[in-house]
Amino acid sequence: MREITISEVDGLLAGHAEEPEARTGCTAVLAPKGAAGACWTPGFAPGSRETEALRPESLTGLVHGVSLAGGSAFGIACASGVARALMEDGFGFDTGAVKVPVVAAAVIYDYPGNLSRGALPDEGTGRVAAANASRAPLPGGPRGAGVSACSGRIAGTDLMSPSGIGVFGVELPSGLQLAALAVVNPLGSVTDRNTGGVLSGARLPSGGLAGRDEIMRMLEGMDPSAGTGDGGVTEATTLAVVATNAPLGRIGSLRLARMAAAGIARVVYPAHLLFDGDTVFALATGGGPPCGESWLGAMAADVLAEAVMRSVPKAVA
Repeated sequence: MREITISEVDGLLAGHAEEPEARTGCTAVLAPKGAAGACWTPGFAPGSRETEALRPESLTGLVHGVSLAGGSAFGIACASGVARALMEDGFGFDTGAVKVPVVAAAVIYDYPGNLSRGALPDEGTGRVAAANASRAPLPGGPRGAGVSACSGRIAGTDLMSPSGIGVFGVELPSGLQLAALAVVNPLGSVTDRNTGGVLSGARLPSGGLAGRDEIMRMLEGMDPSAGTGDGGVTEATTLAVVATNAPLGRIGSLRLARMAAAGIARVVYPAHLLFDGDTVFALATGGGPPCGESWLGAMAADVLAEAVMRSVPKAVA
């Protein structure tokens, strides 16, 4: 078994773009020739685009890219830049008059770390991410959409911990490829799926990382009707793209996204809350060997869990 990143899955390219002064950015995963795509949203506060086009009954059938960005709702504009770059290169759904790429998108709320104050991620940021997309191994950490990502946002601005982007994947001897990319910006903490220990998350005023009991007490004190907690930043999200070269159709891709989402819940505590916009995209490029869907989904959850854990800077872990 060989370790890979999502850009090494057959038919895919991936790249980052950052706005260094604004501390925000975009990460683009491109499938120029199209992939069977799907989306599953276990969170209750998503910011997204073109997710309806990924429904199994939709007309288009293929997706040409996924844009993940900071900037909250404003970052959705990055998808227009990704789509325009694909169109200019001759890729997209052929309408007869023009090729229109289907580019799905989701965003994280990366404030207050995002110091944009007007320099929000936009179409230009998306174009740069698309231009930077390649087959080269995609780096993780505070890159692209994850520049200002933090975990433990429930504790408030001064007590969060840095996270970022995590990438992990495998290629089996059979040639089957499966990889995940995660932008980790959760209300809760990132934990080690093997030991249960906290890797990154809410910090206690007295020092150290909050455990499960402390996190639950913070959560109990939140007031959903007011949209705020005890000084916490309630807007939070973990985004993911899971990709494979397995020959899945759109329904198979939807099943893959749903099963892979379990990987987030295994290592983010707690996950999928009212303030989380957790969203998982699945892309299947085909060309690889057939495999059992249940096995693939179970494997995808493990791969995504590992990607989430790898979002944590070594200095924090």
